[in-house]
Amino acid sequence: MAEKIIVVGAGAAGYFAAIHAAENKNYEVILIEKMHKVLSKVKISGGGRCNVTNACVQITELSKNYPRGEKFLKKSFQYFYTKDTIEWFENRDVKLKTEPDNRMFPTTDDSQTIVDVLEKERKKQNIQLVLGAELEEISINSKENFVLKIKNQTNIIAKKIIITTGGSPKTENLDWIKKLGSHTIIPCLPSLFTFNMPKNPILALQGVAYSHAQARIQGTNLVSNGAILITHWGMSGPAILRLSAWGARILAEKNYDFVVSIQWIGDKKPSDWQQEIEEWRKSNKQMKNIWTDLPKRLWIFLLEKANIDLEKKANDLKKNEQNKLIELLTNDTYQVKGKTTFKEEFVTCGGVSLEDVNHNTMESKKIKNLFFAGEVLDIDGITGGFNFQAAWTTGFLAGKNAGI
Repeated sequence: MAEKIIVVGAGAAGYFAAIHAAENKNYEVILIEKMHKVLSKVKISGGGRCNVTNACVQITELSKNYPRGEKFLKKSFQYFYTKDTIEWFENRDVKLKTEPDNRMFPTTDDSQTIVDVLEKERKKQNIQLVLGAELEEISINSKENFVLKIKNQTNIIAKKIIITTGGSPKTENLDWIKKLGSHTIIPCLPSLFTFNMPKNPILALQGVAYSHAQARIQGTNLVSNGAILITHWGMSGPAILRLSAWGARILAEKNYDFVVSIQWIGDKKPSDWQQEIEEWRKSNKQMKNIWTDLPKRLWIFLLEKANIDLEKKANDLKKNEQNKLIELLTNDTYQVKGKTTFKEEFVTCGGVSLEDVNHNTMESKKIKNLFFAGEVLDIDGITGGFNFQAAWTTGFLAGKNAGI
């Protein structure tokens, strides 16, 4: 009877690890999942399109997109990274396309395409999938095999284990890993989240988006350029999500109560706006009709916030009105109180310390034949396909090396 490799967690990293472990036919690979569904994040990511990876093909640049795990992944990417991901899927007839911001999606624009190919590979490799398998404890017997105690099921004896249980909203949920070989668990916190601005007048602009802004967290060095989306609870979009990732621990320490400053046209300084206003004066247009590259509703909102009459002619703009408008365009501040995460799509910082894991193999440095992959590790990326790439890379390495 073949010895068993158990993969715990049927997400992206779990499937990828199981598929690559099963390439060695000397092992029986079993993928277990405590829920009754698999690949949940894959299904809902990217608005249901699945942001598979990012088109960045320079390993040094790629690794810079990880607030936690940059140095670790820079080494791991030497074995499997974006080019390999693209090739792996395209070799299985899943064509990927690159969007202007470098995000990569299946050409079908349907995450089910990715789910289907992973499930097809699982079946092709004869990997058993066990759902509703709630792991209660892992121990090691006298023969140095792992004993997995599954709630209301028969214990499973395995030669090797790959843990791919994903990120956890609570650090204590990983206590069972901490006990197993005294692994260090870095406290878990939300990483990608949007900013709540209760009762702020800007909420009336729900749905308005602007792609060329710059956002800063006052009192810190945190700054991010890109698109901002106004939602019914506050602000979202890539610029905000990147800030939340890089500032995950800092913002948690502030209890998600801070001030964000927006520079609406990210590359224009006050002196640039001074010159722009001088040009407006020549046109003699009403302020509401001045073209600023901003969405019309946002421009009207900023004029009203500056107490400038919408009908006022540009050449009638008073000095104090001009200064107030420039201040809002370059340093528009909003009080943030709270955050919003996306339930199944949440990303966390924290998890198994990378100091405890071999970056070449994903094997634990504390327990032989125990491997980790995916977000259970203290690795998280910014938005743009980077978190899935970390899952593919670590899953590949864990599976390949467990299968040896």
